[in-house]
Amino acid sequence: MSSEATSTAALAPGGADLRTEEMLLNMGPQHPATHGVLRVMVRTDGEMVLDCEPHVGYLHRCFEKHCENVTTLQAVLYTDRLDYLTAMGNNWGFCMAVEKLYGPELVIPERAQYIRVICQELNRIASHLLAIGTYGMDVGAITPFLYCFREREKILTIFEHICGQRLNYNYIRPGGVAYDVDDAMLALIGDFCSYFLPKIDEYDDLLSGNDIFVKRTANVGVLSAKLAIDYGCTGPVLRGSGVPRDLRKDKPYGIYERFEFDVPVGSGEHGTVGDCFDRYMVRVREMRESTRIVRQALKSIPGGEIRSAKIKAKIRPPKGEAFTRIENSRGDLGFYVVSDGKEVLYRVKCRAPSFHNISVLPEISRGSMLADLIAIIGSLDIVLGEVDR
Repeated sequence: MSSEATSTAALAPGGADLRTEEMLLNMGPQHPATHGVLRVMVRTDGEMVLDCEPHVGYLHRCFEKHCENVTTLQAVLYTDRLDYLTAMGNNWGFCMAVEKLYGPELVIPERAQYIRVICQELNRIASHLLAIGTYGMDVGAITPFLYCFREREKILTIFEHICGQRLNYNYIRPGGVAYDVDDAMLALIGDFCSYFLPKIDEYDDLLSGNDIFVKRTANVGVLSAKLAIDYGCTGPVLRGSGVPRDLRKDKPYGIYERFEFDVPVGSGEHGTVGDCFDRYMVRVREMRESTRIVRQALKSIPGGEIRSAKIKAKIRPPKGEAFTRIENSRGDLGFYVVSDGKEVLYRVKCRAPSFHNISVLPEISRGSMLADLIAIIGSLDIVLGEVDR
């Protein structure tokens, strides 16, 4: 902790001089409220936040340079370590960019397309469960965390059956997926959907309708739609500000155009549109929609192959460049790849949604209380793995 003494003299009612001092506080990089190794330099006057500045880079793993020095297939494994709470989406986004290099003649098998959607939406639910569970802990509610992890554990068990991993999956591969799913696995997923939907009502009872939680989040960290767009915010952070932007609807990829689902947006139901409560509620409602998508995919999944025969064991994309985007749990995740025809990609660039989302923190924190800063950071739901890359 360091202090910066810029004294301000004020006249008290009794005629005595009062002196206040601004103080610089280091929150992090190792701090439970920063959701990872994030350092926030906070300038305070008493309990009021005058300004703050997020400092990133404590989790930098040279992701892009690694991908330029290993084979294209090996690079998929490195994408898992970006948003490690939604690794399926990272795999899919990168594989889409590689597949685009092959041109329209590369056709992903129908069964693989359905499996991708099922796994991605289950992973989105698992990510949001951790987000709202830890968010409850941020503002003092312990029980929702235990409830959310109970359900998240069931999803991780499903993934363990499908690909043998519980966090970093390396499952979606260029041209399809690594392993097929049998009828028993599909039945397990269907049973989870039936089990999970009523549990969302429990979260509403524990948190969404909790008066203390509402007071801690309503009218706190208000992010206007214009400011969110100016900073490039996407995902639940942007939708919490009332902007119905979702790539699965606006620019469908894979087979998302075949499914019916709604795009939840913030409505200011307990305060101002774009506050912490709106961002929280968007994630809760997205879990219902993801379950809805999974159920539709389970009903329609066809048989057949799970990998394109055009992509062999040694992946050598044709010369060219490609950029693709997907709607990951935290927003618009983009991959730009350049190939010179070799097994190792010439250039890889990742557009990480969490980086843009955390960049808006100073704008929505000024004038808030220090305790509210914790609620604001939690509502942004960042993952430092993709912030730093």
